[in-house]
Amino acid sequence: MAMLEELEAVYRKLKKDAAFKEEFRSFLNEYAGRPTNLYYASHLSKHFGNLRVYLKREDSLHTGAHKINNTLGQILVAKRMGKARVIAETGAGQHGVATATAAALFGLKCDVYMGVEDIHRQQLNVLRMKLMGARVIPVESGSKTLKDAMNEAIRDWVTNVEDTFYLIGTVAGPHPYPVMVRDFQSVIGQEARRQFLKKENALPDYLLACVGGGSNAMGLFHPFLNDKSVKMIGVEAAGLGLHTGKHAAPLSARMFGVLHGTKSGLLQTPDGQVKIAHSIAAGLDYPGVGPEHAYFQKIERAEYVGVTDREAIEGLKLLSRLEGIIPAMETSHAIAYLEKLSRRVKGKKSVIVCLSGRGDKDMETFREFI
Repeated sequence: MAMLEELEAVYRKLKKDAAFKEEFRSFLNEYAGRPTNLYYASHLSKHFGNLRVYLKREDSLHTGAHKINNTLGQILVAKRMGKARVIAETGAGQHGVATATAAALFGLKCDVYMGVEDIHRQQLNVLRMKLMGARVIPVESGSKTLKDAMNEAIRDWVTNVEDTFYLIGTVAGPHPYPVMVRDFQSVIGQEARRQFLKKENALPDYLLACVGGGSNAMGLFHPFLNDKSVKMIGVEAAGLGLHTGKHAAPLSARMFGVLHGTKSGLLQTPDGQVKIAHSIAAGLDYPGVGPEHAYFQKIERAEYVGVTDREAIEGLKLLSRLEGIIPAMETSHAIAYLEKLSRRVKGKKSVIVCLSGRGDKDMETFREFI
C-alpha cells in the first residue's frame, strides 16, 4: 500500500503540472505520431449498407498500437520519481514493445514478464523487445499467459520498489493504475470526438472497441462519457463460445470478483478460484477487466458483448480484403461485431471503431486459417 499511495500522491501533482502535460503532449506528437487519422472506411460501410464506419487509426502509431500512449506517460512519471528501472507485463507483446521503446528512449533498464504460451505466439514482438535492450522474462506458472505475467511483475515490484517502477499496460490493477492509464489513453477519444465533429458536424451514434483489460476502449469511451446520445459497446473475447466456459469475457458472462487489487469482472469458480481464460488473441487472454468498464456496465452507460475466435478471424479477413488494413487479432473482435451491430440497428447509423493495433504480430496465428 505504501508504494501505491506514493504513486497516487505523485500522479495527483503531475496531473496539474503544466510542464508535465506539455512534455507528454510533445512526445505523443513528435515521437509517437499523434494525432492519428479518423478514417472513413467507405468499402466497409458499403458492405454493411446501414453503417457509416470510421476507424480511429491507432495502428498507425509508432510501435503499431495504442500502447505507446500510456508507456510514454508512465515513463515520464517514473523519471520524475527517480526510478532507474521499469518492469512490465505483456500478453500480445504490444505493451512490452511499447515499454521497451520508452525505456530505450529515456535510458532506463527494462524487464518484461511474459507467459511462455504468449512468447510462443508472439515471437516477432519478443525479438523487438530484445532488440531495444529489454530482458524478456518467461513465466512458467499457471496458464502461462497474461494473468501469470502480471503476478510475477507485482512480485518483482514489491521486492525492488526503491529503484523500480511498474508500468502496467491496461486499465486494471490496483488504484491509481486504472485512472492513470485511462487518462493517458483518453487522447484517443479526445481526438476522435473533435475529428468526427469536424467531419460530420455531429456526434457518432456508436463507439466500438475490443476489451481485454480495456485500455483502448476506455481511452475511446471516456471523453464521450457525458454524451448520452453516443452508445458504447465493448467487445470481449468469447473464445470457443460463452457456453463452453473457454473464453475471456467476464462482463458478458456477468461474473465478478477480486484480482490484482481490483474488484471487477472476473472469471472465477464458485469457491473463488480464478479460472483460466481463453482467447485466440493474446492481448485479450486475461480473466479480469478494468474496473471502470464494470462500472460502466453497472450504470448501463456501456454494453459488453462477446465475439468468438472464429468470428474474430472473419473480422480480420473482412477488413484486410475490403480496406487493405490488416488489424491485430484483438482489434478483429471489434471489426467482427460490426456484422451483428448492422443487423440490430434501425436506419443508418455512424460508428467509430478503435483500430487499436496492426496485425503483423498475428500472422503465425492466422497462418492456419488461410
